Amino acid sequence: HTATLLANGGVLVAGGVGTGGVFLSSAELYNPTNGQWSYTGTMTTNRVFHTATLLNDGRVLVAGGQNNDVMSNAELYDPVTGKWVATGSMNFAREHHTATLLLNGKVLVAGGAAIAELYDPASGTWSVTGALNTPRQIHTATLLPNGKVLVVGGQNADDSAELYDPATGT
Repeated sequence: HTATLLANGGVLVAGGVGTGGVFLSSAELYNPTNGQWSYTGTMTTNRVFHTATLLNDGRVLVAGGQNNDVMSNAELYDPVTGKWVATGSMNFAREHHTATLLLNGKVLVAGGAAIAELYDPASGTWSVTGALNTPRQIHTATLLPNGKVLVVGGQNADDSAELYDPATGT
């Protein structure tokens, strides 16, 4: 599952594996003020090994992961309405990838496939950006103060690191 801190201080927990190994489409909200959990809508598909990214407008982008196969689809959660809606699909199916909110409000998705992609929340579309130097999954990606993204380690890339520069797309 994923756990995303929302702008209101609540935490959205989405997807994962339930009883009997069933992949879940359910989502819950945790309220840290009173310690209570509540259900909030259902994703458009069951998924595990996906990413969830808080966008600048307060919505949450959930992308990729696995159901019966590795997926390229994505959806948005609106905390105001508690509803999920499909958005544009990635160009490549991915799991065990990272999703990093860039300073310009776009989301960099890297790993799980050799080519990285950008999601534009304004248009709901994906575009291909630079290729990773080393194919990787189960890695980390950290936004640096200068706007670049440091991508480190992961399966098949344990001792390597690389930088993504949004100014050049490489």
